[in-house]
Amino acid sequence: MKLKKSNFLEGAFIATFCIIFTKILGILYVIPFYRIIGEQGGTLYGYAYNIYNIFLIISTAGIPLAISKLTSEYHTLEMVDKKIRMYQIATNIIRVFSIVSFLICFVFAPQLARLIIGELEGGNTPQDVAFVIRTISFALLIIPMLSIKRGYLQGHTYIREPSISQIIEQVARIIMILAGSAFCVYVLDLPIRYAVGISVFAAAVGGGASYLYLNLVVHKNKASIGLDRKPITSKETDKEIIGKLITYLIPFVVINLANTFYTFVDMVLVLRTLPKLGFSATETEFVSSVFTTWGVKFNTIITSVSTGLIVSLIPNMVKDYTQNNHAAVNENFNKCLKIILLIVAPMAIFISGMSNSMWNFFYGANETGATVIRYSILVTILDCLYMVINSLLQSLNKRKLIYLSVVTGLAINLVLDVPLMHLFSSLELPAYYGAITATLLGFIVSNIISLMYLNRYMHLQYHETLAALPRFLLSAVVLIVVLALFRKILPIHSTSRMIQLLNIAVAGVVSGGPYLAINFRNVMSVLPPKISKKFGRLGKKAETDQS
Repeated sequence: MKLKKSNFLEGAFIATFCIIFTKILGILYVIPFYRIIGEQGGTLYGYAYNIYNIFLIISTAGIPLAISKLTSEYHTLEMVDKKIRMYQIATNIIRVFSIVSFLICFVFAPQLARLIIGELEGGNTPQDVAFVIRTISFALLIIPMLSIKRGYLQGHTYIREPSISQIIEQVARIIMILAGSAFCVYVLDLPIRYAVGISVFAAAVGGGASYLYLNLVVHKNKASIGLDRKPITSKETDKEIIGKLITYLIPFVVINLANTFYTFVDMVLVLRTLPKLGFSATETEFVSSVFTTWGVKFNTIITSVSTGLIVSLIPNMVKDYTQNNHAAVNENFNKCLKIILLIVAPMAIFISGMSNSMWNFFYGANETGATVIRYSILVTILDCLYMVINSLLQSLNKRKLIYLSVVTGLAINLVLDVPLMHLFSSLELPAYYGAITATLLGFIVSNIISLMYLNRYMHLQYHETLAALPRFLLSAVVLIVVLALFRKILPIHSTSRMIQLLNIAVAGVVSGGPYLAINFRNVMSVLPPKISKKFGRLGKKAETDQS
């Protein structure tokens, strides 16, 4: 269990692989879980997690990244005492925040439930929603403390162990969800709200298992991360550390809260607007659950790439910026942009093109669910870009710009949500596409503001990314055409999950081949050297063909 440092691409690949693996587990378990709790239970599950995410962000959002950034800074400057003292102070602060967040969430659960569903009747009751909110609130006592250890290790560029801890957390959580919900429904024959309650409580169980693992890692590697001795401290030092923690933390909280608020605003406004446009309470709750939970499962697989990039990006960017190595900052940021362009975008296009098969495989036949993800999955491309850009701005200490771009994007989403839903309805298009479009426009404006600033005032250049753009656009068109032809030639209407899975796999091979053939050299350039070297002969051949 000896810790090993990772460079930028290796760290990004390890983090991304582990995060994608956990997200794949997170989407596979919903196949049996959705059968157990049904659509109404699924909606209730989504309500609990949306409130939980807001409180989790308030108490912990940005903690791993803020601590990673400050740890990297102190470690680079060889300020060992400050680094250790920062870890101690952050632990104490987050412990308090965890307890306060838990109490607010637990005590005010009825008020939060009413805020979510408003006057909607015919679906889940406020009492049901309050129950699951109280149940999930216990996770707020554990997960924030877990984030401290992850951030401290990542700040030393130890990416593997924090990433493994996420797999442990997910596996323990899924076991608890499936076993607990099945026991409640099939053995005890309890109402669905109890099955959902034990399922959301699984967040605390998974967090506990992950915490025990990281605690063991930290204990066995105290010397290498500086926790084997007590730091020399003073009141002035503590004030400086607390000030820096708060300064670094707030932008990360704003970034993460903004993402959650996009979802929360859409959920609340969809629940209040769709009934006025002729949707029943059941239909409205289902669309809301696709927005907030079940459709988001597909999104998280893709956004895992940006999350993995950020985990590796922050400590490396801080190190380069602290050492005034602006060339490295520009190079690594362009690598991030190319990964989003060459890996994230085609993944989103593929899921959009195969939305019917994807939805049918995981949840069963439902045209509405497939229709929602067909459009909403494309927003994740901009979401990934949004997260990476804002993380770079935080690394460069451009906090005011973060606030400006985030608030502008949220304001656009909030103002346009309802009018666009009415507009799309009048055009006889799915009304909920209006909410997705409002989110899309919010992200576009936020990203443009930030990219223009980085180019004009920080002198970041995007030549490397722009050079890859023509081949990507060509390959994207080819990908869309191939998927359209595939669906036309082999229309699959079977409800069999095995047939749907085979259909997705064949579509992936048929469409992925031409895409990789066009972009092979560019894709190899964003993979870690150890992996790209294994494709050496194939890479040389592709390079010869492209020259």
